[in-house]
Amino acid sequence: MDYTPDAGSITMFSTTWCGYCRRLKSQLSAQGIGYTEINIEEVEGTAELVASLNGGNQTVPTVIFPDGSTATNPSVAEVRARISA
Repeated sequence: MDYTPDAGSITMFSTTWCGYCRRLKSQLSAQGIGYTEINIEEVEGTAELVASLNGGNQTVPTVIFPDGSTATNPSVAEVRARISA
């Protein structure tokens, strides 16, 4: 499955208990940045995908940008810069 987001938005892999995920979601919403959230505990295969992007660790939030690049626990400033590049 391709989780690459549309231009100007991101795909964020998260869990329900992740404080960093909640913080990033609230910051993205406050800045009007669109995102699609995917819970790696609920969507089959996504925990493995996140682990493959993070050296075997299921680290969240892991973000995919429209150009296909990824970041782990990025700041909202980094997200904004990378989606408008």
